[in-house]
Amino acid sequence: MPKIKSAIKRVDVAERNRERNRAWKSSIRTARNQVEEAVASKEGDTQAAINNAFSTIDRAVSKGILHRNTGARRKARLVKMIKKSAGT
Repeated sequence: MPKIKSAIKRVDVAERNRERNRAWKSSIRTARNQVEEAVASKEGDTQAAINNAFSTIDRAVSKGILHRNTGARRKARLVKMIKKSAGT
């Protein structure tokens, strides 16, 4: 553990940010899984699931949780998955 006051504060801030990032990344994974389930079931509302996933990813990018290129890549992969399932 650090002894310097500013380093102690940084540990607290880093832990707070880590928890926030974990929550956001978990919600992104949940949204992705909902899209995958909607695509697999063929009966699910795929459009609502993809809108929710895009919204979650975009908010994470705006808050600095994800890099913008990472967000774009994840959205592109979701769209690619939907188009692949629609083609078959």
